[in-house]
Amino acid sequence: MSTLDNNDSENPENTDRLKLFSALGSETRLRMLQKLTEGEMHISELARELSISVPVAAKHANILEDADLILRKVYGKTHVLQLNNKNIFNALDIFAPSRTVEVDKGATLLEALKKAAVVEVKNVHGQDNIVSTNGEEGFFIYEVDGVFSDKNVNEFKFDSNSTVMWKKLEPISILKVKVKIKEE
Repeated sequence: MSTLDNNDSENPENTDRLKLFSALGSETRLRMLQKLTEGEMHISELARELSISVPVAAKHANILEDADLILRKVYGKTHVLQLNNKNIFNALDIFAPSRTVEVDKGATLLEALKKAAVVEVKNVHGQDNIVSTNGEEGFFIYEVDGVFSDKNVNEFKFDSNSTVMWKKLEPISILKVKVKIKEE
């Protein structure tokens, strides 16, 4: 039997998410992040591009850095900023429902998942693969305690309390390429 976990306000992850969503709540900071998708930039160059003062850009950069959305390299008095995409994607994990299940030591991940969700398993090339979770069809990967595993769901066995992040692979754009044909 599984239980739905409530968000724990004392959980440090929740504090980090609050920082993240607060940082994303500013039009100026969103514009800064958009500019940084083009590549790393000096803070003064970023300020110039956005038509804001360097002190204002620095203030917003501090907030973005505190939320782990950007990385800063310092060369003497020059500060170069670059985007840190990983935290943006990880922030979406807050929207995943959380379940607690109890299994025997040595239980497989598949056994634990069946207690937490409705899973559809198909044998593909001699290997059991989950093709649907709670009616959501797709390809799935997982992390156990923050580490990706190379084992399938029948091979991974639990020997201690763990947290599994069950993830559906979604088509997320990581690059937009505009192709223009030269006119002859």
